[in-house]
Amino acid sequence: MKCDLLSLADLDPEQVHDLMALAIELKAELAAGGNGPVLASKSLAMVFQKPSLRTRVSFEMGMQQLGGHALYIAPAEIDLGHRESVADVARVLARYVDGIMARVYAHDDVVQLARWASVPVINGLSDLVHPCQGLTDLLTIQEKLGRLRGVHLTYVGDGNNVLHSLLYAAALTGMKLTYATPAGYDPLPEVVSKASDLATATGATICAERDAKRAVRGTDVIYTDTWTSMGQEAEAAERRHVFPAYQVNDDLLSAAGSQAVVMHCLPAHRGEEITDAVADGERSWLFDQAENRLHAQKAVLVKLLRG
Repeated sequence: MKCDLLSLADLDPEQVHDLMALAIELKAELAAGGNGPVLASKSLAMVFQKPSLRTRVSFEMGMQQLGGHALYIAPAEIDLGHRESVADVARVLARYVDGIMARVYAHDDVVQLARWASVPVINGLSDLVHPCQGLTDLLTIQEKLGRLRGVHLTYVGDGNNVLHSLLYAAALTGMKLTYATPAGYDPLPEVVSKASDLATATGATICAERDAKRAVRGTDVIYTDTWTSMGQEAEAAERRHVFPAYQVNDDLLSAAGSQAVVMHCLPAHRGEEITDAVADGERSWLFDQAENRLHAQKAVLVKLLRG
């Protein structure tokens, strides 16, 4: 029976732990001279509706380092759901490749790909969740702090797909997650409810705040993301008026305390959600975090494609 990765909410704590352990193992193996060709003869179709530096390069290099092959399919080549139906694309690609990674606008597109494809489907990003980023963030925190349970993570900014995946990630691993979002830009209530349900089994806690400085007090990690995601460009000017109190800058870092570090999934709109001084400062994990997209996703590829 095939397995997909559409949302972290589909995993249980043991599966998350196993993926973290495998990612750490694969990263160490690469550093020691290279990964074994455990995905030799395996192929991954990478379907893109949205462009991405990290998603494309990390999946493509991940497959290469594991002995497999990745095929990039640009938006115009399929025009998913328009030139061809999602169901037809899924059934055709499944005849050619061993797995499909899709970076889409509407979450239902990746759900339909998984429904109709006979091979594993990986959500490389949708408007609802970003599970590969969530796994990357867990790997980075585990690597840097040596634990996940009890870590206090504070998200500041827009209640978007990245926050949704962080809610699930924290809930599955026993973390404390505080999120500070402006009124009208909260995460979806159904996501918060689902994360709260998952948290009951792990002892995780989820807290909501409006005031960013109050939210970050005593936190271990401050996390932010762009104020305007792809597809929301028409809202950019309005959002620039709403979000300045949520900028991650030296003042917010001071409010958090000397222990706090900063994460951002990138790309960053420097001068908006984060300043240059913080992004490039000694307490920034941004580029170690970006590197870990490769290792976290390799763990997913091995789990889903090796068979």
